[in-house]
Amino acid sequence: MSTFAARGEITLSVNGSEMRVPANLTAAGLIEHMALTGKRVALERNGEILPKSRFPEQTLEHGDQLEIVVAVGGG
Repeated sequence: MSTFAARGEITLSVNGSEMRVPANLTAAGLIEHMALTGKRVALERNGEILPKSRFPEQTLEHGDQLEIVVAVGGG
């Protein structure tokens, strides 16, 4: 067991940067953790687009590769 797992943390790659987060975090929890709640967000997990409807139930796992894109409006 890794030191992070022993402390109840996992390591993710988010947009190419390593991030330690609490174990058992959901995709919705990650969005909240990153202060992106309420924004239009697209999330790719390990090469697959994750539908927003699955954010609350999708638990993230140690080593997941995530890409997060936030839509920016303007004109």
